[in-house]
Amino acid sequence: MTENLPALVLGVLAAALAAALGWFARTYLWQRGLARKRRFFGLPEHSECLLVVNRDAATGEWSVARNDVFALLELSAVVKECGANGDVISHEMAQQGFGERTEFCIGGPVSNRRMAAHLQSLLPGVHIDTETGNSPDRGAFTIGGERHLLEPGVREHVLLARLTAGQSDTSRPVFLFCGQRAVTNQAAARYLARHHARLMRKYGTNGNFCVLLRVVNSQAYGADVVELVADVTRAASAPPPPAADPDGGGRRGGHRAKS
Repeated sequence: MTENLPALVLGVLAAALAAALGWFARTYLWQRGLARKRRFFGLPEHSECLLVVNRDAATGEWSVARNDVFALLELSAVVKECGANGDVISHEMAQQGFGERTEFCIGGPVSNRRMAAHLQSLLPGVHIDTETGNSPDRGAFTIGGERHLLEPGVREHVLLARLTAGQSDTSRPVFLFCGQRAVTNQAAARYLARHHARLMRKYGTNGNFCVLLRVVNSQAYGADVVELVADVTRAASAPPPPAADPDGGGRRGGHRAKS
């Protein structure tokens, strides 16, 4: 028994050392992943961020749509995991610039005028049909000459974007969740929370992007079935082409037709 004691002690020490090394390795990888996640979201520990919520366009009173509340919950979990603090405010109260604090902006330009301002400033290549009524083009997205129609409950689209003002690494990003319906805003928030690691690998922790997502059959599956349609960063960031001149460039310098 005494002859085997040194071997047993060495075995126990080796097992303890392996367990300690494994714990340190997992802790290091977890902390490294958390640091990258904080950089991607612009949420250092104990930092502040804004969650700008729209109003429910279907009601006359000021209220938040049920699916937009779910989107806020998805994003609040991300903020909490990063060790940051979030301030939920109405789009009508968000009268400040961007870049100092991370911002999550939810809703289309009709129900969220903060979103309308972001689209005009940061994504000028995106046109959203804001006409009301029963027009088949209502809510359609036009990006880079391609039109994406709204088919309620069947095929619905949402833009998910991470954008910064300028190229400074210290500028905090603004995340846009601009959907054709509230359920698409929730789908985009869930997509970001679940696939942020994939987005980081593709665009980097400080990269700007704008992707178009499609929510399939939301009347049956809710916000769960989401397809990536395309990366529209370049087309959405480019200014729209100038409108054609109905006079063919004007009369100046032209030729008058002979009678």
